Formats: sequence, structure tokens, C-alpha cells
Amino acid sequence: MDIDFSLVLVCLVGACGVVWLIDSLFIKKHRVQAIADFEATQAKGKSEDEVSLTVAGLSQEPIIVEYAKSFFPVLLIVLVLRSFLVEPFQIPTGSMIPTLEVGDFILVNKYAYGVRLPVLGTKLVDVADPERGDVMVFIPPHVNSYYIKRVIGLPGDTIRYEDKRLFVNGELISEEFVEDIVIDTNLGELAGTLHQETINGVEHATQHISGVNRQRSRTTWVIPNGHYFMMGDNRDNSSDSREWGAVSEKDIVGRAIAVWMHKEPGLNLPSFARNQRIK
Repeated sequence: MDIDFSLVLVCLVGACGVVWLIDSLFIKKHRVQAIADFEATQAKGKSEDEVSLTVAGLSQEPIIVEYAKSFFPVLLIVLVLRSFLVEPFQIPTGSMIPTLEVGDFILVNKYAYGVRLPVLGTKLVDVADPERGDVMVFIPPHVNSYYIKRVIGLPGDTIRYEDKRLFVNGELISEEFVEDIVIDTNLGELAGTLHQETINGVEHATQHISGVNRQRSRTTWVIPNGHYFMMGDNRDNSSDSREWGAVSEKDIVGRAIAVWMHKEPGLNLPSFARNQRIK
């Protein structure tokens, strides 16, 4: 399971806020009273410097309160930005090659498909629905982890994928051959082909492994209401809706919009050569 940073942030913001509130309501007044008692009974006859030092000591907040008050606004801003605006993700697998490579750092628009509560995911405000061709981050039905794939089927669509050909509502999706390529797989380097696919006016690259026809037990799917059919651009090496079914609308995280950094695995410096808009 991936670390839920939204949950971590919510807990940290809540903890800092509770500490600050308890201090404001119950503890701070004791410091104020101690200062008032000192000034009324012990300050007389002392130098101005001595009085200032004593008052400063009596007004000193506990260290946990200082940290809570310092971190609360910062953590709150980060929580708002990550939950409602833009959140960074790193691509861990090659299922979206050639569009996204392992090690790409991407930005995900969190409000593209509606404003949602952090952690709970409850939609507060509708903005827009996913469209065919969008690259979307979501939580799949079979595991509590973030996935990224391309939206292929909308609610009510009939999707068929057979012999490396994709049909949406009975229409063959345009896919033009670009060139022969070499594809890295778990079995080593294999011959493959690069294609240019167009879905809903969105042009993007896909790739297939030559001579591999991964036949699944099912080739046709009817997408239920409130669900979306997702596929990776690395068509012969992607775990997607062809295996675990359509994605529920409530499990949408956001739309991937840009690559802002890339880092190869291991002790390699990050690179900005792949910075680009995702399409």
C-alpha cells in the first residue's frame, strides 16, 4: 500500500491545531496570570533588565506549543495545495511507456474532475468529467494504491480489445505505425513497434511487442455508470482494466498534466530534459 500523504498531512495539521487550541484555551492563561502576579508582588525593587528577563521566562511557551504554532500554517498550506490544487507523483512502472517513463515526476491537477475532501475523497464541487484520452491518476478496484493510465472508456461505452486492435462502441480507434523499436521487458529486450493513436482528438504514442499476442479470457467490456475503462500506452505490458475491471468515479485522484522532472533509478542526478505537457 502506498503512503497516504494526505492522511499524514491531515493528522499533522489536526495535531498541531489541537495543541495550539489547548494552549490558547487552558495553558496560556496560567502564563499570563504568573506574569501578573510577578509584576504585582515581586517586580518592585528589581532593575528593568531583571524584570524583562523574568517576564520573558514566564511567558515562554512550551516547546511543543512553539513547534505546533510554527508548523500549523505551513502544513495547512501544503495540505490545501496537495488536496485541492496540484499534487506531485513519481512514475514507478513502465505501463505508460512511451508517454511516461519510469522515474518521471509528474504534476496532477486535483480539481480537474471536481473538488474532493482529502482522505475521504468525497466530491464537494463538480468541475468536469474525465474524457477519452485523458491520462488519469486513480485507485484501482483490486488494490489500495495509486495507478496512472489513459481513459479509454466512459460510462455506457462498449470496449473491445482483440488482436492488438482497440474498438470503442464498435469503431476501430485510429492507430498509425511509426517505426520498429526495441522494448525492454522482464524477459530482456524484445522487438516492438511504435504507433501514433488518436482518441477523441488526442494524439499519443503507444507501443506493442512484436510476435506477442497476449490473449485475455475477456475481450469485450460494457462500462457501468460511474465507471471508467483504463489502459496503459504500453499495451502488451500493462496491468489495467482489461484485467481488474473499470474504475469507480469515487476513486479518481486527478488528471496528469505535466512532467516536471526525471530521475533514473539509483545514484543518478535528476534531469529536466523530459519536461513536457502530458497528452
